[in-house]
Amino acid sequence: MDIFREPSSYAALRSARYRTEAEPVRPHVIVLFGATGDLARRKLLPGFAHLAASRLAPPIRVVGSSLEEMSDEDFRSLAKAAAAEFGHLETVALERRIREPLASDEWEEFAANLSYVPRSAGPEALADAVAAAQDQLGEGCLRLHYLSVPPAAALDVINMLREAELVENARVIMEKPFGTDLESAVELNAQVHRTFDESQIFRIDHFLGKEATQNILALRFANGLFEPIWNRNFIDHVQIDIPESLGLDGRANFYENTGAYKDMVVTHLFQLMGFVAMEPPSALAPTSISDEKNKVFDSLLPVLPSHVVRGQYRGYREEEGVAHDSDTETFIALHCELDNWRWAGVPFYLRTGKRMAEGMRIVSVAFKEAPRSMFSADSGVGSAGPDHLTFDLADEHKVSLSYYGKRPGSGMKLDKVSMQFSTGQTDYAGDVLEAYERLILDAMRGDQTLFTSADGIESLWERSALLLDAPPEVKPYDPGSWGPNAIHQLIAPNSWRLPFERTWREKDPS
Repeated sequence: MDIFREPSSYAALRSARYRTEAEPVRPHVIVLFGATGDLARRKLLPGFAHLAASRLAPPIRVVGSSLEEMSDEDFRSLAKAAAAEFGHLETVALERRIREPLASDEWEEFAANLSYVPRSAGPEALADAVAAAQDQLGEGCLRLHYLSVPPAAALDVINMLREAELVENARVIMEKPFGTDLESAVELNAQVHRTFDESQIFRIDHFLGKEATQNILALRFANGLFEPIWNRNFIDHVQIDIPESLGLDGRANFYENTGAYKDMVVTHLFQLMGFVAMEPPSALAPTSISDEKNKVFDSLLPVLPSHVVRGQYRGYREEEGVAHDSDTETFIALHCELDNWRWAGVPFYLRTGKRMAEGMRIVSVAFKEAPRSMFSADSGVGSAGPDHLTFDLADEHKVSLSYYGKRPGSGMKLDKVSMQFSTGQTDYAGDVLEAYERLILDAMRGDQTLFTSADGIESLWERSALLLDAPPEVKPYDPGSWGPNAIHQLIAPNSWRLPFERTWREKDPS
């Protein structure tokens, strides 16, 4: 085919670069390791139930495996209780596009697709259970292995899958953290690659599965209004702020060896920064987007200890399982920069921590202020800081653009006003998928757009080396606060976007 003589072939070639959600997905056997754990109960089992009942997923069979000894019926009872407590227990009514309660017969239909194999039964028993599930689904089904296990147990599960000969026609989802430094990340990736090819590995970050995170891509690259100003000439700084009001939730053994930086910054906040700062990909396709994100990580200047504030909430050392002289940070804020043409000189401020005033998920882009020479000193211009474009990544999926507008009346008085959007105010609010549900579907499709790559993770650990080798001392902060006072010196002369002085507008119930 001579594409230079066949103009219509351009469209065919271009469309071949994109993966569409309309493509059929083959039936799947999902092997859930850590099937009785907290993540499985809160997110995964309810998510599987919702995907199956809504018919968004292809036909699935779930084989659970964990350290606990239990029967198939015991596992089904656990899954039902989890779905009742944490899940939607809803399905999509196709005619009206609203959510309705899951009927008992629909639950029974899903429950019949659950089985359980304890880890102690070994690789052969697991292989037999997967084979039985495959026979139910018929020829052509694929496997999806979800490793909802602590990082220390991941390689044991990988080895078990290899011994059970469950690697072919399979993909594997791995939970964070992906190593604790560059050396451990390189070793972990090398070990996993001995069994699975990189194209089979899906390193999950549920923040990237949120509707609002994907809306960053839509707003940037689908609108001529924003892309021309998305650079150092118009943007003053960017904040990625993810405070958590919750504490350890019984995870002291994990958290003592991890801390806020390894638990949240490398695996979540830097990933969000990649979406905010990436160059336009050549296509909305997994490889193109991953390549552009990795370029952002490669341009990240080393994280300097002098640009970091580490904190620890008062009372942390009295928590069960925490050392009395623990230096683990439960809070971290940092100033980092990207050494590339688009972002040179633009600071990115990142903050996250436990037991803080509110639990929020905010990405805020601050634009450079306009000259004020034409306005009088008492006009109000400049009194509320720069204009901001704000993404709220919580379940409401909100976006806000703030700017100065004239106050009604005589004279020229200006106030900060805003334009706001929320998916909850659209006709498609009922179609929003929980982040894990979206990412599980993407993994079934083989779509790695919203997952992290080995190269990207290793690049971030490499740029974290100075901080990991010489972390600044932790500073105490009160539970229910916004962190140590030193965070204000870190961001000066700017200020933190949170706490908000203004509130989001809610939909009028009338």
